[in-house]
Amino acid sequence: MNAELISVGTEILLGQIVNTNAAWLAQRLAELGVNVYRQETIGDNLERLSMAIRESLDRADILILTGGLGPTDDDLTREGVAMAMSLSLEEDGAQRQWLEERLGQRMTENNLKQALKPAGAIILPNPGGTACGYAVPADGRWVFMLPGPPWEMEAMYRDHVRPFLQRTYALNTHLYSRILHFIGIGESALETELLDLMRRQKDPSMALYAKTGEIELRLTTRAETEELAMAQITPLEEQIRNRVGQHLYGYDDDTLFTVTAKMLLERGLTLSVAESCTGGLLGNLYTDIPGSSGFFCGGWIAYSNEMKMQHLGVPAEILERYGAVSARTVAAMSQGARSASGSDLAISISGVAGPGGGSESKPVGLIYQALASQEGTLLFRNTYSQDRLRNKFRAAKQSAYLLWLYLQGLPVPAANQATLEN
Repeated sequence: MNAELISVGTEILLGQIVNTNAAWLAQRLAELGVNVYRQETIGDNLERLSMAIRESLDRADILILTGGLGPTDDDLTREGVAMAMSLSLEEDGAQRQWLEERLGQRMTENNLKQALKPAGAIILPNPGGTACGYAVPADGRWVFMLPGPPWEMEAMYRDHVRPFLQRTYALNTHLYSRILHFIGIGESALETELLDLMRRQKDPSMALYAKTGEIELRLTTRAETEELAMAQITPLEEQIRNRVGQHLYGYDDDTLFTVTAKMLLERGLTLSVAESCTGGLLGNLYTDIPGSSGFFCGGWIAYSNEMKMQHLGVPAEILERYGAVSARTVAAMSQGARSASGSDLAISISGVAGPGGGSESKPVGLIYQALASQEGTLLFRNTYSQDRLRNKFRAAKQSAYLLWLYLQGLPVPAANQATLEN
């Protein structure tokens, strides 16, 4: 069963809004085992829209359009479907009555456009708005028109389109995916380790995705139940874990922050943070996790040298000789935070987030982290080459990676090792 998606609206083409509808629908259709082979965005132009619809109907069993169902002249989806399928537009009496009752004295003449439908179309009610949706038969195929606002579109899909598809096409098998999260290994290196498995793949299939500071590997299979799907995925997952398990930190919705938080809670360990260039981001990411009070003690945003000295006990001579962006400074920050908070572990961060402030010896993007524990202090460094906000996020994420390495009993990778002389 193949589907195509058409998003309608010049505002999408201009980048004035982000098209989240297509991604959401593709995920929901995948859950039903429906293959989405093409997504397209068409502006508010009747000729181009009708042409795109005709082309999709030559290829797909299911076509879903979103947007362009409002009352104004530039809402052209009804007209585009009617033109593409050589259907007349006719008024639906029940829909007109519903509009009149809903809008009352606010009813204007152009609202009656929302009572029109291509001949033979089934009305899909929209209690969240005034634009109804439509299901139109097309010689064994079906065209669905859904409203553009995501909350209306999602409700209409769940309440009407999904049940309709399940009834009409007897969709008994579904696509299931398992996402594996890797850290400390690049996309090309991970592919090299798994290349023979990827070249032999049939079912389950494998796909790599580069994310910010990590790599995701998606394993996907088709099955009637989740239990059967996991039985098909598990043997492949075990082969992958045997090869690169030292870089595998989590699954599906896991993040480095949730994984390390769970490890801290399970071991009864507490954490504090001392942040400079990240401005409290690391603490925020940990306290976003429900139950974080069970492991998170608190933190400092020690942005100035004075704050580092007064609140974290960083010696003035270290700051004068090595600077705020140095291994010695973050070591002293983490030790000071651990001592002041009484936490088992403390992470510190200092660096040059950019876009200015760098030098030849300390370029923009240079970030140092330290983790203080009863056993000593681990040091970590990296240089990022993105904008200020992404450099800050990468630094926070790498700090969680440093914590994960410690909790796993793994060494800091050679590429990230720092010494007190840096």
